[in-house]
Amino acid sequence: MDLATAKKLITKYTQGHSDFIARAAEGQRYYEVKNDILYRKPRRQDTSTPKTMDDANPLRQADNKIPFSFYKLLVNQKAGYMFTAPPLFDVGDDAANKAITETLGDSYARKCKDLCVNACNAGVAWLHYWMDDSKGFQYGVVPSYEIIPVWSRKLDKELLAVLRVYKDFDDAGDEWDIYEYWTETECETFRKRSGDDVITGLTTYPMFTDFYLAGLSDADNQIRHDYGRVPFIPFFNNNTASRDLDEVKALIDSYDKTFSGFVDDLEDIQEVIFVLTNYGGQNLQEFLSDLKYYKAIQVDSAGDGDKSGVSTLNIDIPVDARDKLLEITRKAIFDMGQGVDPQQQGIDHASGEAMKFLYALLELKAGLMETEFRIGFGELVRAIAKAKGAQVNSIVQTWTRTSIRNDSELAEICSKSVGIISNKTILKNHPFVEDVEAEEKQLDQEKEDIEAAQDAYNSAFQSPLDKNKTSGGDEDV
Repeated sequence: MDLATAKKLITKYTQGHSDFIARAAEGQRYYEVKNDILYRKPRRQDTSTPKTMDDANPLRQADNKIPFSFYKLLVNQKAGYMFTAPPLFDVGDDAANKAITETLGDSYARKCKDLCVNACNAGVAWLHYWMDDSKGFQYGVVPSYEIIPVWSRKLDKELLAVLRVYKDFDDAGDEWDIYEYWTETECETFRKRSGDDVITGLTTYPMFTDFYLAGLSDADNQIRHDYGRVPFIPFFNNNTASRDLDEVKALIDSYDKTFSGFVDDLEDIQEVIFVLTNYGGQNLQEFLSDLKYYKAIQVDSAGDGDKSGVSTLNIDIPVDARDKLLEITRKAIFDMGQGVDPQQQGIDHASGEAMKFLYALLELKAGLMETEFRIGFGELVRAIAKAKGAQVNSIVQTWTRTSIRNDSELAEICSKSVGIISNKTILKNHPFVEDVEAEEKQLDQEKEDIEAAQDAYNSAFQSPLDKNKTSGGDEDV
């Protein structure tokens, strides 16, 4: 690709991407509990030169900004529910299964959770894989805002190319915008200084000098690969690729503002306000001193009908109304966000079926993500199998949910199922068994130990005649 074509292509695909970046950044910001309430305009504390009457109100000085982590809780619930036990894969060949498991590595579960969080915040998460000369097949999660996909216009939306945009620094400390354009056969790299225009500032970026010298590319900013497809895999959050924040943002903002305003009222409004009419003292300090020391104050009376004196004004804060609003808003957050409220009552001594009902909304949301993630994980497993030289036809994916359960009820069901279903099925569903194969080996070993101990016990109490018969000696003793 020549430089002029690259400029046109980058200009075309980066237009409009700023909206996606803003939405992804907002989702990440709420996940970090940096809600909009923190960026609300502060109240003016200096009332000497007020601009409006509200600025000069001495009763409204508190300015609390208290964010609540409802969104982070909803996302973590989803990630923990689906990926505490990450999906398992079976391609029908033990050797291939072992190779795939070893390639996924110890960080597989963490990367699954990162994909889930990114998809929740941005609507889609991206995974990139490559071949390392020393480590072999490698893969990693790419921030969603760095990826600009190029889709085909077919109904199946085939991924034709990926433009990855990110920032980097050179040895001199200058900041650059890096552009990687990936297709199914090659990758080309360009860059410009941050702040420069693409048309005037874009140049080729020699990232692949070693590959160019080795004959693996036609230029030092290009590298060829044989992956057979674009080495980026999308993981959509749901069927509409929408983020989880959309359903609950307005509710969370309302809860933050209501609670913060309630705290402001408690700080600003005193329990009792003294109303002074024709007070005869010099200042309020003298009034407070007389009231404390003499238990009386001096007022100036203008005669009959005068209302001189001291009265009190009590300001009642509408606590009940705010409590009800906060309660309704909290319930709506977990209903619209399809999560499990940790303050939900009535789960003590609940049965297994009742506990499943608590996770009904979360299961619906998780099911939509699982449908999309199955496609992405299938592509990842096939890419690993191809790198390992294994043939994969069908992939069986096993997904496990992590939730609160009634272990005593499950154990009782397993004990009553003995003789009705196979022991292996019982072990798979028993709450205390994590590795079925290891448990079967342990049971066989314990059975052998018991049989050996029983043989030793019987031998100790065997009669001399029986011993002689057993050894084949003379029967007459």
